[in-house]
Amino acid sequence: MGITALVLLVVFNFIAGVHVCHTYSAYPTIRDGDFCLTYRLAEPKQGTMIVYDHDGEVKFGRVIAFAGDMVSIANDYVTVNGYGLSEKVVYPTTQEGSAISYPYEVPDNCVFVLNDYRSDISDSRTYGGIPLEDTEGAVVFTMRMREI
Repeated sequence: MGITALVLLVVFNFIAGVHVCHTYSAYPTIRDGDFCLTYRLAEPKQGTMIVYDHDGEVKFGRVIAFAGDMVSIANDYVTVNGYGLSEKVVYPTTQEGSAISYPYEVPDNCVFVLNDYRSDISDSRTYGGIPLEDTEGAVVFTMRMREI
């Protein structure tokens, strides 16, 4: 049992993470109360849903851009380096209420993250770039815990 406990400790501290979503920021992909498993060693790619920490609060968001990329939001449309994103997001993306100005250059060692529920601007539109050391991994598995 000791070896099993040690293996689980290593896996859940360095390779995988377990989170329960307590917001609707990632709706409809991830809903309030959903159980999510993350892979800490995954290299984030554009469009990847990640879990990150902001001021001690666990947040869920989708990676839109990387360090050095120029992000612009105008007329409910997101562009990265002048190219429009091909997304399957059902909510319009607005820059209204943003704490940053556009075009926005993503700082070094950061990613630009947007919520799937785009009316909730508690993402990079408010915080700016999310430092890579604050990311806790890519969401690889979601289990619906409510509405079953």
